[in-house]
Amino acid sequence: MLVSGTPTRLARAWLWLGVLALIGSGLLAVLLVLSRTPGIQDVFPLKDLFRAALVVHVDLSVAVWFMAFAAVIWCVLGSAGLAWLGWGGFGLAALGTALMSVSPFFPDAEPVLNNYIPVLKQPLFFVSIWTFGAGLSLTVLRALLTTWPQRFLAEPLRLGACLGAVAAFLSLGAFVWSWAMVPWIEGVIYYEVVFWGGGHTLQFQHALLMVVAWLWIATRLGSPSVASARAVSVLFLVAALPLLLVPAIYLLVPAGSLPHMELFAKLMLWGHPYMGPLILLGAVSLWTLRGRPADPAKSALLASFTLFALGGVLGYLIQGVNVVIPAHYHGSTVGVTLAFMGLAYVLLPTLGFGRAEGRMAIWQPYVYGAGQLIHVLGLAWSGGYGVQRKVAGAEQMLTTLPQKVGMGMMGLGGLIAVIGGLMFVLVCLQAMSRRGER
Repeated sequence: MLVSGTPTRLARAWLWLGVLALIGSGLLAVLLVLSRTPGIQDVFPLKDLFRAALVVHVDLSVAVWFMAFAAVIWCVLGSAGLAWLGWGGFGLAALGTALMSVSPFFPDAEPVLNNYIPVLKQPLFFVSIWTFGAGLSLTVLRALLTTWPQRFLAEPLRLGACLGAVAAFLSLGAFVWSWAMVPWIEGVIYYEVVFWGGGHTLQFQHALLMVVAWLWIATRLGSPSVASARAVSVLFLVAALPLLLVPAIYLLVPAGSLPHMELFAKLMLWGHPYMGPLILLGAVSLWTLRGRPADPAKSALLASFTLFALGGVLGYLIQGVNVVIPAHYHGSTVGVTLAFMGLAYVLLPTLGFGRAEGRMAIWQPYVYGAGQLIHVLGLAWSGGYGVQRKVAGAEQMLTTLPQKVGMGMMGLGGLIAVIGGLMFVLVCLQAMSRRGER
């Protein structure tokens, strides 16, 4: 799959950045889980730390990890040109990540828990976001120029990766447009509307690249898609069609207005079903792998599909502002994370590292996936009983037994998921410390 002459050093660098981001995010996740677990939350007053930790945890685990691994995919599937542009993008992104990681320890780091990219109202954090965004802009530009299929409709994975880059380009443009056009308003609402359009658009990138990872994993495990390359390419194009509405919404409706936000919510609701045929194709590929020998990538594929499907179902059950909302996006984003974990196992030897081997590698996706499953079900259960989101400690007002049981499940599942995430990091570090065969 690796194109001759591809800058594998660049792909390796992005993989290292993604793994390091997960390490930082996992450490913060321990504090998040403890701050919301009944019993523990009363012993350790972590409410204030909860909010600051939540901001950096989300940004590292979603923005940095997802975009870093997207860059890995673009490097491996793209042509060899413009490596200098790729290295420039990586350098800025790495610097932005480092600044983001230390920004909570500087004075006046006031957390704002807006959706998609929560922020700390602190100068160094904003410098980190702009620096990271500049690095991503260069990376996405290179991806657009190097991943376009040389044989249109004959290279579905490359086309899917390219369409993911298109989604990333539109998302970055939406962030900048909203920042330039939305008037300043004190409070969380400003950051909510600034990141609203781009955040919704970015979900299409994640979903497209998740399916690329599914099909890539299945092919490597000896189960290529039952559909032809042309058919799969057409399905990727169909899944990306809703992206055409992103610039239309910005051109027709003022950024940050109520109609603007409603249209993007509807784009998410009605646009993602266009992914349906690709999701079904992923299910068929998973089914054809039954009975095959145990493999870390196979474990990740099964866990990814299960969590993503659950997250999608919960998305249509949201009513009000409660913890069903994080249950939905935890399921969906964890589905993407597991797909990337599985593809990382596939790509380790391709990038010159050792192979992910042993029982821990095989069981890691199951441990992480099971923990997240319990976590998501606990949140969904608690949301049905009115537990509000983005609060911790006594603010949760856990007064009934069902509420406490649900949030207890959340805490238990979260801790199991942290163990699973740690297992992934250990497996990767072990493999990345060895030189393998390409």
